[in-house]
Amino acid sequence: MPHFSKLSIHVLCSSFGQRVFQGFCCFSSFSIGDSLVNGLGSIEYHLNESWKSPNFDHSFEEKLNSDVSHGSMGVNGFPEDHSHKNFPTRTNFVGNFRSEAQMILGILHRGDPRFDAKAALDDLHVRLTGLLVREVLLGILKTANYVNKKSCAQMGYMFFEWSGKRENYMHTANSYHLMMKIFSEAGEFKAVWALVDEMIEKGYPTTARTFNILICTCGDAGLARKVVQRFIKTKTFNYRPFKHSFNAILHTLLAVNNYKLIEWVYQQMLVEGYSPDVLTYNVLLCTKYRLGKLYQFHRLLDEMERNGFSPDFHTFNLLLHILGKGDKPLAALNLLNHMKEVGCDPSALHFTTLIDGLSRAGNLDACKYFFDEMIKQGCFPDVVCYTVMITGYVVAGNFDKAEELFAEMISKGQLPNAFTYNSMIRGLCMTGKFEDACLMLKEMESKGCNPNFHVYSTLVSCLRNAGKLSEAHQVIRQMVDKGRYIHLVSKIKRCRRR
Repeated sequence: MPHFSKLSIHVLCSSFGQRVFQGFCCFSSFSIGDSLVNGLGSIEYHLNESWKSPNFDHSFEEKLNSDVSHGSMGVNGFPEDHSHKNFPTRTNFVGNFRSEAQMILGILHRGDPRFDAKAALDDLHVRLTGLLVREVLLGILKTANYVNKKSCAQMGYMFFEWSGKRENYMHTANSYHLMMKIFSEAGEFKAVWALVDEMIEKGYPTTARTFNILICTCGDAGLARKVVQRFIKTKTFNYRPFKHSFNAILHTLLAVNNYKLIEWVYQQMLVEGYSPDVLTYNVLLCTKYRLGKLYQFHRLLDEMERNGFSPDFHTFNLLLHILGKGDKPLAALNLLNHMKEVGCDPSALHFTTLIDGLSRAGNLDACKYFFDEMIKQGCFPDVVCYTVMITGYVVAGNFDKAEELFAEMISKGQLPNAFTYNSMIRGLCMTGKFEDACLMLKEMESKGCNPNFHVYSTLVSCLRNAGKLSEAHQVIRQMVDKGRYIHLVSKIKRCRRR
């Protein structure tokens, strides 16, 4: 296990001032283990969320929903000029296009080779919009999780081709990306590339979303490099809001955890004469930390300061994660104080990141201190923060405290999510309350929180370990009856033979 020396800690803290440096040096070292890796997911997630752009596809849905709420839609689902007042309400419009999507999906799923699906689609006489096409393609994409993916790819492309030839409709970049994603799920890399070529030929800009799908599909490292090289050189790559194409690519590679390729892209970036900015450094810091290259991590922090870049929201979040996982609460407190001094007030995310790290280190007293401290500073815990605290108490075997926090979060108006319920179900099973655990599964469904695979897997595993095989089988049957995670049933059943 590698350790930080006092010298390396000085490098880590050199840009944060003497006060913070003293806080770090109260401890001679902290170690990095495999368990640390799991905690970085939330950091990378928030890096991705914070740098999203209106040009990315994820906001396409939000824009359309906003447009729907203000009136009728024009060609491709975009709003028409509403000089008139007689347009359908949002509820009626959404209901209409979703019912039409279900009719289209019903035709596509017929599966009879003698059935003329295109003729049946023509007979529907539906008015195609971007929303409708998107809903159908999303329906096919969801189905690809449970049935033959090759068939879904064929079905999706047949609809994509048919809809693209209809009058008064033209595919959007979003519909291209959804079709690419369907091909990606089926492993049809050449088909994905063909759609990219078609997009470019028709004048659509290729974006970070396009690049993301290709990187996720290609798999092979050599092929991934070719994808990167092509996007670096293409003139149609719309990489806004990033400073240049290299930052867009580095950001996307971080989202898919392709750390080795990040290092190679950064070297290409330097060769091309581009200088790193704060975003670049944040991606590289995450990468070096994930790869265990701690000396390079410290050198980057020092280089960042020398080049005139101050740590930002994300840099501080990463450092708090490291200090939390290293069980350094005093150093973390000093860093939080320094953040306020330099005008970067700690947010709920910063406290949650720190609490998560300390929880994984087993220091629940420090978790409780910073949980109370964040409230004192006006940062109120959200469902993520409560879930982190609850999980920490469950793992530590203090289920009474977990139950207390669970009740508190609900009283504060924070609705539990699937991860919260997963921890509570695990805690109930650990205390032998198996019947209550099964009831909680039903409770979360009744409150509109659909269990994810981890919830089912946790409950089934705990029941089997307690010898309650019939109850475990009942949970699996409920999951199958509801049509959830059918493709993963065999994975749950294999747990029985371990």
